[in-house]
Amino acid sequence: MEDKKFVYMDHAATTFTKKEVLDEMLPYFTEEFGNPSSVYSFSRATKKAVETAREKVAKAIGAKDDEIFFTGGGSEADNWAIKGVAFANRKKGNHIITTKIEHHAVLHTCEFLEKNGFEVTYLPVDEYGMVSVDDVKNAITDKTILISVMFANNEVGTIEPIKEIGKIAHEKGIYFHTDAVQAVGNVPIDVNDMNIDLLSLAGHKFYGPKGVGALYIRKGVKIDNLVHGGGQERGRRAGTENIPGIVGLGKAIEMATSDIEGHSQKLRTMRDKMIKGIQENIPYAKLNGHREKRLPGNINFSFSFIEGESMLLLLDQKGICASTGSACSSGSLEPSHVLMAMGLPHELAHGSIRLTLGDLTKEEDIDYVLDALKEVVSKLRGMSPLYDDFIKNGGK
Repeated sequence: MEDKKFVYMDHAATTFTKKEVLDEMLPYFTEEFGNPSSVYSFSRATKKAVETAREKVAKAIGAKDDEIFFTGGGSEADNWAIKGVAFANRKKGNHIITTKIEHHAVLHTCEFLEKNGFEVTYLPVDEYGMVSVDDVKNAITDKTILISVMFANNEVGTIEPIKEIGKIAHEKGIYFHTDAVQAVGNVPIDVNDMNIDLLSLAGHKFYGPKGVGALYIRKGVKIDNLVHGGGQERGRRAGTENIPGIVGLGKAIEMATSDIEGHSQKLRTMRDKMIKGIQENIPYAKLNGHREKRLPGNINFSFSFIEGESMLLLLDQKGICASTGSACSSGSLEPSHVLMAMGLPHELAHGSIRLTLGDLTKEEDIDYVLDALKEVVSKLRGMSPLYDDFIKNGGK
């Protein structure tokens, strides 16, 4: 029996760790294992390795070295940015502005703050998942201390007007945070040009190790610590540093940003081929997210008369790894909060799947997935009484 073909189409969920990244990490597990907080000479190599990684992260986003702080991932960075600014600036105000389509690391953090006396405005988005700059401006009050808007949406790939939002925030003397976990390594970022005060990123989204991320904090931002204990990360984040992870993060971000335009163009070409293939060959399929202002490797479609979960199971049988906007929550299938915020009806939101391309994606994979999708959609619709009625009624 032939081995089942393997096609990984879920790079937005995580990526593999590149060999070059792993090779740089390995010595810090076995040979250079010193604690960078120690004073003896053996630990100098690890201390230097951490600072070299910090320089690489800073360079990738246009920041200064001493504005980069390593974390345990993107979720911790989001928590630190929002809680840290909120509690540190409580005397100034208690109002935070965010959007309805943020990652749960942001939404749940804001919900936690609401229970602790803060007020949060959750901005709507348009049908493409785009936040209105005017809505941001109109939501500001004299109590607003922080605006947090994701750089690019993890589900539908829409890239938000970050520079414009940051400009408004700065004009009003409000801090601006962006969750750039999906954007780093896919689109160019310059924190100064884009008026960003705080930025979250995670290594495993751009071929680095899991369990390590960073928070950029512009010099002068008033922010409380999230993790207390020792004086690591210049007294900002306690706990012995994850040296191999930090080294891997530095190498991964250096590689991911060395030819960002070439990488993005390759993904865009394959992405556009798949979007065109779906639109031309599968009827009643709706592209979710902005057609142009979207991440280069993101494809998200809703297919009428089908459950996204059923599609994933059948695609998995063909060796295709994808994901859906639907998630099992409290024993019931909840539609994607992102798609609901974009105004999709429940049944369409339930029928969505996300395909995200990356370094593992080849041209022939696009053809294979398109053929598989056609077959899977046809099979599932063939079992749908709703689709049957729809066709009998002449597509009404």
